[in-house]
Formats: sequence, structure tokens, C-alpha cells
Amino acid sequence: MTVLQPRSLKWRLVGRLVVLQTTMLTLLFLAIVAVLWSTGLLVDDYEGNTLDTLREAVERDAGGGLTLRPTSELVNLRSEIPDLWFIIRDKQGHRLSEGSVPADFIPIASALDHVSDARLGWNVGEASPPAGLVRWVDTAAGKVQILTGTKGRISVRRAIAAAPPLFLNVILPMVILMGLATLVATPFVIRRAMAGLGQAAAQAARIDIDRRGVQLSVENVPVEVIPLVKAVNDALGRLDKGYERHKRFLADAAHELRTPIAILTTRVSSLPTGPEKTRLLEDATRLTVLTGQLLDLQRLDQQHDQFGPVDLVGVAQRVVLDLAPLAFAAGYEMSFEPEDENITVKGDQTSLERALTNLVQNAIDHGGRRGTILVRVARAGWIDVCDEGRGIPIEEREQVFEPFYRLQQGGRGAGLGLDLVQKIMRLHGGHAEAVEGPLGGACLRMMFPDAGKVPSQGMR
Repeated sequence: MTVLQPRSLKWRLVGRLVVLQTTMLTLLFLAIVAVLWSTGLLVDDYEGNTLDTLREAVERDAGGGLTLRPTSELVNLRSEIPDLWFIIRDKQGHRLSEGSVPADFIPIASALDHVSDARLGWNVGEASPPAGLVRWVDTAAGKVQILTGTKGRISVRRAIAAAPPLFLNVILPMVILMGLATLVATPFVIRRAMAGLGQAAAQAARIDIDRRGVQLSVENVPVEVIPLVKAVNDALGRLDKGYERHKRFLADAAHELRTPIAILTTRVSSLPTGPEKTRLLEDATRLTVLTGQLLDLQRLDQQHDQFGPVDLVGVAQRVVLDLAPLAFAAGYEMSFEPEDENITVKGDQTSLERALTNLVQNAIDHGGRRGTILVRVARAGWIDVCDEGRGIPIEEREQVFEPFYRLQQGGRGAGLGLDLVQKIMRLHGGHAEAVEGPLGGACLRMMFPDAGKVPSQGMR
């Protein structure tokens, strides 16, 4: 299967300009030739037609003498010039002549041994063409000397045959020179013309989920591209409106769910102690965490520029203390292992507590109801939540953070918890990932940027 590569506008313009220049120069050359031909300047003033025709017709006969092959051009020449005359001779003394040599040229005809090349005219300073020519030329019969008149018109075939050298010597150098100038100038011209488009592309590259309301600038954008930029701006506006509607729906739903979830939790807490009560409390806790995270996401989306220093050790300690009773009731042990007393990051404490609560809740739900749930805080700026359950297959470690994705169909939960954790971490400039854990089960990690570089003053 062939993969189509994007074509460069710069080189497309360069190629087309070179082709256009070549075509225009060729047409100009042909137009000049046509004008000269129609006015007779090209054909009537050509002095070598008779000599060229004779040169192409000369050959040797069976006895080694000189003879003329009846070429079509020679036949036409004899019909056009009834008084055609010429003398052809070689260095071996063979001679071939036809017609009557003009009286003024008879002395020259008798002294050809003393003449190399000459243009013969009746008067000194006579305008071109001359009345006769004497020239040594190469023929099929070898080198011969021809004395003849200059009447006759250049043939179309000979004019066409003379075109390639003229093209190579005149047109082609001009095309090469103009092509090189185009090659150098076009990228600069395109770069200047597309400067506004480059600015719009840079603005589009900065658009992200937390940088909405951006519109691409049409300043210095070529007129032909402005409709595309405006269409992109309209699409961005529609996406912003749709996103706002989506956020309002989630926030309204979370607000509406908080009251019935609180009532449900209170009623479950009043039930007699037993396995069923434990499961109901886990489900109620999960709903509470989910609604809290939805509200946190809305709040963070509007106030993420007001982050402050947060102690990860303190956050993790509070979450472990809050969820330890739930974990013990489900059959787990809890282990908390901080590598330092204070590990500081910049963020929102409430949302980070909710994200970590979601990871611990996930471990309680999927850890197999046995073994230990480990919460570990590292100096490098990450928090691990590990269990001794079945773990997460390597090929699914990225997919578990996608919304509505569940490892087992029909399992507990809606598949939104880890997606919300990932969103919270990205709002903090970090990310969540699944890693190899020390307990053999699943191990989910919250990674923070620049941990330990944030001053802890002012922390509560």
C-alpha cells in the first residue's frame, strides 16, 4: 500500500514557475522565428541554401568520380532556379559542373586552386547576401570545394534542424538561469507571503483542553486562506460551546446526586454489621468520590492558575486514615510508606486527595479482598497505590485510564474513576500510569512535575 506524502507548496510553485518560464521562452522564440519567416528576413537573406543543398547531394559514382544524388531539395532547387550554376571539385582533380558560370566569376572558376573560402559580390560593400560563394565542405564524397550562386530559400526541414542548436545555445541557458533565480527567490517569497499562516498555525498548536476560547488570527494571512482560518475559528467556537454545555451538565448532575448519596450513606450506616453492609458502604463511598471529583474538575478547570504548595505525604496520610476502616472491613491490611516527612508539589489539595482516594477505592474494589494495600510516597514526586490482586495486563495499562474502560465486563463501577484521576493529574501538569508493583498485583502511580522544588511556606 502506497502512503501518500504531503506535497510541498514551495516546490510545487518552483516546478510550475520553471515550466511556465520554459514554455513562455519557447513560444517567444517560435513567435520571433515565425515573424522573421513571414517577412522573409529569415529565408530570403539566407545565403547558404544552394551550397547546403549541393553538399547534401554530392556522392561518388562507381568510377570514383563526383555525381549528384537527385534529392528532393535538389529537384526543388532546379525547378526554382532555372539558371542554376555550380562547380564542384575535389583534391584528386575530379570536377562536376552545371549551368553557366557568370562571366565575372569565370576567372575565379579557373583559379579555384588559389581560393579557400570566399563570398563573391558584384560591388565592394554590397549588401548581404552575396552573388556567389566558394567554400570547402565535408560531404558523403569527402572534402570538396563548391562554387555556386546564393539563390534559393532555406527549406523548412533545414530550419527545423537548425532549431535544436539555437535552443541549446540560447533558450536553455536562459531557462537554467531563470530556474535558478526562481529556486532561490520562490522560498523567500513564499515564506514572506505565508508568515501570517505560520502565526495562525502556532496559535492553533497552543490550543488545549484548558486553553479554550482561542481564535486564530487572520492578520497577514493570504486572502485565499482566510476562509479556511475563519472556518477553523467557527469550529473552535462550536467546540467551546459544546464543551461548556458538557461541563454544566456534569456539574449539575454531580450537585443533584450529592444529596441522595448522602441520604443513602446514612441509611446504609444504620444497617446491622455484616458483609452486605460493607459492600453497600463501598458502593456509596465510590459514588461520593465520583461526584466529588466531577465538582473538583469543574472548579479546577476555572481556577487551576491559583494552585498552591501541597504536601503529598500529608495528603496520602489523610486518605489512608479515612479509608483504612473500609479496607479493613473488606479484608485488607493497609501499609503507608513515605520516603520523607515532607514532599511538596504545586496543586490543589482537595482534588489531589480525591484522586488518591479514588485509587485506594479502586484497590479495595479490585484487589481480591486479601493481602495488603500499599500507599507509597517517593521523593522523586510520585505516589503509588499497589495491591495483591490479579494486576493489569501490560497491553491494557494505558487503556485503563480511558473513560468507561473496564478490565472485566460486568465488573463493578462505571469505568470513570481512573479517567478522572488522569484528568486531575494532567491539570496539575503530571499524569497517572500503571507500573510494575512490589506486591505482584496492580500498581497505579500519580506522577508530579518538579516535586520538592516548591517552597512549603504557607502550607496548612
